[in-house]
Amino acid sequence: MADLTTQFLELPVKNPLMNASGVWCSVASQLEALAESAAGAMVSKSCTLHPRDGNPEPRYRVFGHGGPKENKVCSINSMGLPNEGFAYYLRYAQRHDHENKPLFVSISGLTLDDNLTMVDSLKDAVTPAILEVNLSCPNVPGKSQIGYDFDAMDTLLAEVSSGYQRPFGVKLPPYFDMAHFDEAAEILNRYPLVAFVTCINSIGNALVIDLESETTLIKPKDGFGGLGGDYVLPTALANVNAFYRRCSEKTIIGCGGVKSGTEAFLHLLAGATLVQIGTSLYEEGPGIFPRVLDELAAIMDDKGYKTIADFRGKLKTIA
Repeated sequence: MADLTTQFLELPVKNPLMNASGVWCSVASQLEALAESAAGAMVSKSCTLHPRDGNPEPRYRVFGHGGPKENKVCSINSMGLPNEGFAYYLRYAQRHDHENKPLFVSISGLTLDDNLTMVDSLKDAVTPAILEVNLSCPNVPGKSQIGYDFDAMDTLLAEVSSGYQRPFGVKLPPYFDMAHFDEAAEILNRYPLVAFVTCINSIGNALVIDLESETTLIKPKDGFGGLGGDYVLPTALANVNAFYRRCSEKTIIGCGGVKSGTEAFLHLLAGATLVQIGTSLYEEGPGIFPRVLDELAAIMDDKGYKTIADFRGKLKTIA
């Protein structure tokens, strides 16, 4: 039977699966369900310094395309960062059993000062929680999200590195241009304390229209929202592999389009160490983890791989 154990920042992890931030992790009861699930690790909802209600409903919808044999599970959302506020997730982190399952605390401050306040609080707290700074949510109204504003990204990473003084990670938006891969990676590689990179957040500003009603599927932003699920898999794999190649000293977490062992395998092959599940977890619940793990193990058995290290990052290209 395939060995699904792995290591993340020298921490032993039972398997490479975890939730995507924002899915099944907004309140303590959901976090507890993740803690009791078969996932190897877990991440909290990206939080702001103070609680937020988020955007008006409907702000998340799932939809599918294709025939019965290839029905695609996709989602569109414009959540608006609804969350319980940083203090809520810090309290949860302080009582979480980190030895049994690593916990990432994801922050997404509305200002640089908010981010640094949360970083300082997490540094001072007695918890081994792993910090993730979400660079892929809008920061200041009228300005680009930090992951697309390379000067702001550089400034934030410099400030967090100086203030936190321990390893942390970032969650990135999807990039679509080789020059942007190069520029983002060059900035990330300036900061040794940036120990991991999560690729990707949803593909921004998609528009899904219902044919029958001739209306948008979601209400905020005139129906424009982040795309998730099957449609984002190729973009997610490209970003995972691009940063795996360019950031050799950093660990990559893959996210996007995972609904079975097949997509999990592909993320690992592209260079991910951990693999997050978002849309399909939202639809199926934490019971998805043992199913995907069984499917991943079966693929590894069929291919003769005994451990994840046997194939992780060993994507072949055509000569």
